[in-house]
Amino acid sequence: MDVLSGYVPIFLFVGLTFLFPIVTLLVARLIRPQTGGVGKLMAYECGVDPDSSARQRYAIRYYVVAILFVIFDVETVFLFPWAIIYRQLAFFGLAEMLVFLGILIVGYVWIIKKGALEWA
Repeated sequence: MDVLSGYVPIFLFVGLTFLFPIVTLLVARLIRPQTGGVGKLMAYECGVDPDSSARQRYAIRYYVVAILFVIFDVETVFLFPWAIIYRQLAFFGLAEMLVFLGILIVGYVWIIKKGALEWA
């Protein structure tokens, strides 16, 4: 029994971490105003009733362009640390950045040749 007495604060803390969000949500449900209805649950499109469901299929090109944007955007983030210390890196830093930009441009040209950036 002596061994478990050291764990009592931990058990209390774990219990409180589970109880706190539950109690908070229950109290919030009791004291918040109960308003709403059909109008509040409708999609808002500039005051015009929606024509169709928002759950429609998108062309795969949309996702390809989004992924390509993220890839090229993340790769350009590597330019900022280089720009901060480019004088300390001297010619080696310039050569490395030119190689990096060369690979980036080759990838960009390849994407253009594949037609990934052409919208249908």
